[in-house]
Amino acid sequence: MSANPYETDKLVSEYLLFHYGSAEEILPASAPPGMRDALDFAVRTQAHFSECKEGRALDLGCAVGRSSYEMSRRFPKVVGIDFSHAFIKAAAAIAEGPLVYTRLDEAHLSTTLTAKLPDGIDPSGVRFEQGDAMNLRADLGTFDRVHAANLLCRLPKPEKLLKRLPELVAPGGELILATPCTWLGEFTPPENWPPGRTIDWLQTHLAGAFELLLTKDETFLIRETGRKFQWTSSQLSIWKRL
Repeated sequence: MSANPYETDKLVSEYLLFHYGSAEEILPASAPPGMRDALDFAVRTQAHFSECKEGRALDLGCAVGRSSYEMSRRFPKVVGIDFSHAFIKAAAAIAEGPLVYTRLDEAHLSTTLTAKLPDGIDPSGVRFEQGDAMNLRADLGTFDRVHAANLLCRLPKPEKLLKRLPELVAPGGELILATPCTWLGEFTPPENWPPGRTIDWLQTHLAGAFELLLTKDETFLIRETGRKFQWTSSQLSIWKRL
Protein backbone atom coordinates (compact mmCIF):
# COMPACT_ATOMS: atom_id res chain seq x y z
CA MET A 1 0.00 0.00 0.00
CA SER A 2 1.30 3.51 -0.88
CA ALA A 3 1.23 6.49 1.44
CA ASN A 4 -2.25 7.76 2.21
CA PRO A 5 -3.16 10.25 -0.57
CA TYR A 6 -5.89 11.71 1.65
CA GLU A 7 -3.25 13.46 3.76
CA THR A 8 -2.03 15.65 0.87
CA ASP A 9 -2.87 19.33 0.37
CA LYS A 10 -4.07 18.45 -3.14
CA LEU A 11 -6.76 16.05 -1.91
CA VAL A 12 -7.79 18.30 0.97
CA SER A 13 -8.36 21.14 -1.50
CA GLU A 14 -10.26 18.89 -3.93
CA TYR A 15 -12.55 17.69 -1.14
CA LEU A 16 -13.11 21.17 0.26
CA LEU A 17 -14.29 22.17 -3.21
CA PHE A 18 -16.33 18.95 -3.50
CA HIS A 19 -18.06 19.56 -0.15
CA TYR A 20 -18.36 23.34 0.06
CA GLY A 21 -17.83 24.76 -3.44
CA SER A 22 -20.63 26.53 -5.29
CA ALA A 23 -21.74 25.51 -8.77
CA GLU A 24 -19.95 28.55 -10.15
CA GLU A 25 -16.70 27.53 -8.44
CA ILE A 26 -16.88 23.90 -9.58
CA LEU A 27 -18.42 23.84 -13.06
CA PRO A 28 -17.15 25.15 -16.39
CA ALA A 29 -19.47 27.41 -18.38
CA SER A 30 -19.99 24.56 -20.88
CA ALA A 31 -21.10 22.02 -18.24
CA PRO A 32 -24.01 19.78 -19.34
CA PRO A 33 -27.01 19.38 -16.99
CA GLY A 34 -25.77 16.00 -15.71
CA MET A 35 -22.76 17.66 -14.10
CA ARG A 36 -24.93 20.13 -12.23
CA ASP A 37 -27.20 17.30 -11.05
CA ALA A 38 -24.15 15.60 -9.46
CA LEU A 39 -23.33 18.52 -7.15
CA ASP A 40 -24.00 18.56 -3.39
CA PHE A 41 -23.49 14.82 -2.91
CA ALA A 42 -22.55 15.28 0.75
CA VAL A 43 -25.87 17.07 1.30
CA ARG A 44 -28.05 14.67 -0.70
CA THR A 45 -26.93 11.36 0.82
CA GLN A 46 -27.64 12.26 4.45
CA ALA A 47 -30.99 13.79 3.49
CA HIS A 48 -32.42 10.27 3.09
CA PHE A 49 -32.55 9.83 6.87
CA SER A 50 -35.89 10.28 8.58
CA GLU A 51 -36.20 12.92 11.31
CA CYS A 52 -34.70 12.16 14.73
CA LYS A 53 -34.72 15.32 16.83
CA GLU A 54 -33.42 13.64 19.99
CA GLY A 55 -30.94 11.22 18.44
CA ARG A 56 -27.19 10.82 18.03
CA ALA A 57 -25.73 10.54 14.53
CA LEU A 58 -22.43 9.15 13.27
CA ASP A 59 -20.75 10.12 10.00
CA LEU A 60 -18.10 7.53 9.12
CA GLY A 61 -15.58 8.57 6.49
CA CYS A 62 -16.74 12.15 6.99
CA ALA A 63 -13.85 13.63 4.94
CA VAL A 64 -13.92 17.43 5.38
CA GLY A 65 -17.22 17.39 7.21
CA ARG A 66 -20.08 18.66 5.05
CA SER A 67 -22.40 15.70 5.71
CA SER A 68 -21.68 15.91 9.44
CA TYR A 69 -22.65 19.58 9.52
CA GLU A 70 -25.76 18.96 7.43
CA MET A 71 -26.81 16.14 9.76
CA SER A 72 -26.66 18.59 12.67
CA ARG A 73 -29.67 20.41 11.22
CA ARG A 74 -31.81 17.45 12.35
CA PHE A 75 -29.74 15.62 14.97
CA PRO A 76 -28.53 17.40 18.13
CA LYS A 77 -25.33 15.35 18.49
CA VAL A 78 -23.16 14.36 15.52
CA VAL A 79 -19.78 12.62 15.52
CA GLY A 80 -17.70 12.72 12.34
CA ILE A 81 -14.83 10.25 11.98
CA ASP A 82 -12.24 9.98 9.22
CA PHE A 83 -8.91 8.17 8.88
CA SER A 84 -7.25 11.27 7.42
CA HIS A 85 -5.76 13.64 10.00
CA ALA A 86 -5.70 16.40 7.37
CA PHE A 87 -9.40 15.96 6.54
CA ILE A 88 -10.40 16.03 10.22
CA LYS A 89 -8.29 19.13 10.84
CA ALA A 90 -10.01 20.91 7.93
CA ALA A 91 -13.49 19.77 8.99
CA ALA A 92 -13.02 21.07 12.53
CA ALA A 93 -11.44 24.32 11.37
CA ILE A 94 -14.51 25.30 9.34
CA ALA A 95 -16.52 25.55 12.58
CA GLU A 96 -14.11 28.29 13.72
CA GLY A 97 -14.38 30.41 10.58
CA PRO A 98 -13.80 30.48 6.79
CA LEU A 99 -10.99 28.22 5.60
CA VAL A 100 -8.84 29.35 2.68
CA TYR A 101 -7.76 26.73 0.12
CA THR A 102 -6.46 26.55 -3.44
CA ARG A 103 -8.34 25.29 -6.48
CA LEU A 104 -6.07 23.92 -9.21
CA ASP A 105 -7.08 25.30 -12.61
CA GLU A 106 -4.31 24.35 -15.04
CA ALA A 107 -0.57 23.65 -14.73
CA HIS A 108 0.73 26.42 -12.42
CA LEU A 109 -2.55 28.34 -12.47
CA SER A 110 -4.76 28.24 -9.41
CA THR A 111 -7.52 30.18 -7.69
CA THR A 112 -7.83 30.95 -3.99
CA LEU A 113 -11.23 30.03 -2.57
CA THR A 114 -12.85 29.94 0.85
CA ALA A 115 -14.81 27.10 2.47
CA LYS A 116 -17.26 28.19 5.13
CA LEU A 117 -19.97 26.77 7.33
CA PRO A 118 -23.27 26.58 5.42
CA ASP A 119 -25.95 29.05 6.45
CA GLY A 120 -28.20 28.06 9.32
CA ILE A 121 -25.87 25.53 10.94
CA ASP A 122 -24.91 25.59 14.61
CA PRO A 123 -21.66 23.59 14.88
CA SER A 124 -21.77 23.27 18.67
CA GLY A 125 -23.28 19.77 18.52
CA VAL A 126 -20.77 18.45 15.97
CA ARG A 127 -17.54 16.76 17.03
CA PHE A 128 -14.80 15.41 14.76
CA GLU A 129 -12.17 12.80 15.53
CA GLN A 130 -9.57 10.84 13.63
CA GLY A 131 -10.24 7.12 13.61
CA ASP A 132 -10.07 3.89 11.67
CA ALA A 133 -13.49 2.63 10.48
CA MET A 134 -12.19 -0.93 10.73
CA ASN A 135 -11.05 -0.47 14.35
CA LEU A 136 -13.35 2.07 15.95
CA ARG A 137 -12.86 2.72 19.63
CA ALA A 138 -14.85 0.39 21.88
CA ASP A 139 -16.57 3.18 23.85
CA LEU A 140 -18.04 4.95 20.83
CA GLY A 141 -21.55 3.92 21.87
CA THR A 142 -24.67 3.51 19.75
CA PHE A 143 -26.30 5.92 17.33
CA ASP A 144 -29.78 6.47 15.96
CA ARG A 145 -28.40 7.29 12.52
CA VAL A 146 -25.14 6.10 10.91
CA HIS A 147 -23.94 7.47 7.57
CA ALA A 148 -20.99 6.06 5.61
CA ALA A 149 -20.59 7.46 2.10
CA ASN A 150 -17.92 6.32 -0.35
CA LEU A 151 -16.04 4.51 2.40
CA LEU A 152 -16.44 0.74 2.03
CA CYS A 153 -14.43 0.32 -1.17
CA ARG A 154 -11.53 2.29 0.32
CA LEU A 155 -11.05 -0.02 3.32
CA PRO A 156 -8.43 -2.80 3.29
CA LYS A 157 -10.80 -5.07 5.25
CA PRO A 158 -14.35 -3.74 4.79
CA GLU A 159 -15.93 -6.77 6.47
CA LYS A 160 -14.51 -5.56 9.79
CA LEU A 161 -16.72 -2.51 9.59
CA LEU A 162 -19.76 -4.53 8.50
CA LYS A 163 -19.36 -6.76 11.56
CA ARG A 164 -19.25 -3.70 13.85
CA LEU A 165 -22.31 -1.95 12.38
CA PRO A 166 -24.95 -3.86 14.42
CA GLU A 167 -23.27 -2.54 17.59
CA LEU A 168 -23.21 1.03 16.29
CA VAL A 169 -26.83 1.38 15.16
CA ALA A 170 -29.46 1.41 17.91
CA PRO A 171 -32.55 -0.82 17.49
CA GLY A 172 -34.97 0.95 15.16
CA GLY A 173 -32.16 3.22 13.94
CA GLU A 174 -31.16 3.82 10.35
CA LEU A 175 -27.99 3.16 8.38
CA ILE A 176 -27.04 4.73 5.06
CA LEU A 177 -24.25 3.16 3.04
CA ALA A 178 -23.15 4.65 -0.27
CA THR A 179 -20.42 3.16 -2.42
CA PRO A 180 -19.38 3.58 -6.05
CA CYS A 181 -18.24 -0.06 -5.92
CA THR A 182 -14.86 0.95 -7.38
CA TRP A 183 -12.92 -1.88 -5.81
CA LEU A 184 -9.19 -1.26 -6.35
CA GLY A 185 -6.23 -3.33 -5.22
CA GLU A 186 -4.38 -0.22 -4.08
CA PHE A 187 -6.98 0.20 -1.32
CA THR A 188 -8.57 -3.23 -0.83
CA PRO A 189 -6.76 -6.51 -1.59
CA PRO A 190 -8.77 -8.46 -4.20
CA GLU A 191 -9.32 -11.33 -1.77
CA ASN A 192 -11.38 -8.89 0.33
CA TRP A 193 -13.59 -7.70 -2.53
CA PRO A 194 -17.24 -8.85 -2.75
CA PRO A 195 -17.43 -12.13 -4.68
CA GLY A 196 -20.33 -10.80 -6.76
CA ARG A 197 -22.51 -7.70 -6.68
CA THR A 198 -21.74 -5.36 -3.82
CA ILE A 199 -25.40 -5.02 -2.80
CA ASP A 200 -25.75 -8.82 -2.54
CA TRP A 201 -22.61 -8.96 -0.43
CA LEU A 202 -24.02 -6.27 1.87
CA GLN A 203 -27.28 -8.14 2.27
CA THR A 204 -25.40 -11.31 3.18
CA HIS A 205 -23.41 -9.57 5.89
CA LEU A 206 -26.20 -7.38 7.29
CA ALA A 207 -29.02 -9.95 7.19
CA GLY A 208 -30.45 -10.69 10.61
CA ALA A 209 -29.46 -7.32 12.02
CA PHE A 210 -30.81 -4.96 9.35
CA GLU A 211 -33.71 -4.69 6.94
CA LEU A 212 -32.94 -3.20 3.53
CA LEU A 213 -35.43 -0.37 2.93
CA LEU A 214 -34.26 1.19 -0.33
CA THR A 215 -31.50 1.31 -2.90
CA LYS A 216 -30.90 4.10 -5.38
CA ASP A 217 -28.10 5.76 -7.31
CA GLU A 218 -26.61 9.09 -6.25
CA THR A 219 -24.14 10.67 -8.65
CA PHE A 220 -21.27 12.88 -7.57
CA LEU A 221 -18.70 15.12 -9.23
CA ILE A 222 -15.15 15.88 -8.13
CA ARG A 223 -13.26 18.61 -9.96
CA GLU A 224 -9.55 17.93 -10.45
CA THR A 225 -8.72 20.80 -12.82
CA GLY A 226 -10.66 23.24 -14.95
CA ARG A 227 -10.96 20.58 -17.64
CA LYS A 228 -10.89 17.29 -15.74
CA PHE A 229 -13.70 15.96 -13.57
CA GLN A 230 -14.61 12.67 -11.91
CA TRP A 231 -18.30 11.89 -12.52
CA THR A 232 -19.31 8.81 -10.57
CA SER A 233 -22.50 6.99 -9.62
CA SER A 234 -22.61 5.77 -6.02
CA GLN A 235 -24.99 3.00 -4.99
CA LEU A 236 -26.86 4.19 -1.93
CA SER A 237 -28.69 1.77 0.36
CA ILE A 238 -30.84 2.55 3.38
CA TRP A 239 -31.16 0.01 6.20
CA LYS A 240 -33.22 -0.22 9.39
CA ARG A 241 -31.78 -1.85 12.50
CA LEU A 242 -33.98 -4.69 13.66
